[in-house]
Amino acid sequence: MAVNAKKIAVFVLVVFALYVIITDPAKAADYVQIGFEGISDAAKAIGDFMTWLANGGK
Repeated sequence: MAVNAKKIAVFVLVVFALYVIITDPAKAADYVQIGFEGISDAAKAIGDFMTWLANGGK
């Protein structure tokens, strides 16, 4: 039963993404940019933390 719920959730998410892309491509591009900026910020924060850790936490 859980597999069916997962498939349905993925299907709904894909349909919603296609709807947003088709109806408002500029807004969809903004969403993608926000997502990539978030991933970039997270990767930078992890890098900063690892550098801090490698320097002995100073």
